[in-house]
Amino acid sequence: MSTDPVAIVTGGSGGIAPGIVRALCDAGFVVVITARGLERLTAAAEELGKHGTVLALGSDATDPVSIRHMVDSVLSRFGRIDVLVNAAASSNPIGGAIEQVDIDMLMTDVDIKVGGYLRYIQGIVPVMKAQGEGHVINIGGLTGRSSDTLSGLRNVGVVHLTKVLSDQLGPFGISVNAVHPGIVRTPHLVELFDEMAKERGVDAQVIEAEFTADIPTGAILDVDAVGRMVAFLAGAPDCSITGQSLTVDGGYSRGIYL
Repeated sequence: MSTDPVAIVTGGSGGIAPGIVRALCDAGFVVVITARGLERLTAAAEELGKHGTVLALGSDATDPVSIRHMVDSVLSRFGRIDVLVNAAASSNPIGGAIEQVDIDMLMTDVDIKVGGYLRYIQGIVPVMKAQGEGHVINIGGLTGRSSDTLSGLRNVGVVHLTKVLSDQLGPFGISVNAVHPGIVRTPHLVELFDEMAKERGVDAQVIEAEFTADIPTGAILDVDAVGRMVAFLAGAPDCSITGQSLTVDGGYSRGIYL
């Protein structure tokens, strides 16, 4: 059993997850990372274990049985679950002309992220209710606040889910918030810059400079910036901050939300 707080991070083998895990370790959490690909997950846990206690446990965002097994394993090892960070999602945006959109693929995309988040929350909520406290942090995305791509509807779904569950779970001492990363340097972003550069016949640095020019702080974020926001919410002493959609984007988004 653990005397340290325990956090579960879904989609834990890549993307922004390493920054989240490092920040949680620095804040004193035992961190369980979970995803489908156990080999990659185990390698990530070994690397991130330099920063604290990090355990890899496999689960599938589309399979509630595998999620229950993962939650049971966490409880048998540590006896508690204090934080759930939902970050599992497909990295391939779906957009283009409506006539060509693969609706089945779009719905699968939504099911992996929104449905997956909900399944993981269903898995841990009984534990947090019994404890009388806990924090759920859902990673969204700025495409939910723009019309750039149809994939943004999954992030709109994340926001709605977050708000509804903050109403339901607040009375049990459980907070539910969403964090929207802006333009963050991940392997996927590097690949995107390379693809765009090849299409235009320019260097990838040209593409990056164009993106950076739209960020008021003048810099693409690193994953640790997102991790620090997650760790802040995860370490809150109560659930007074709940039902919120918080953006970490260096000022990139220009909308005004009251």
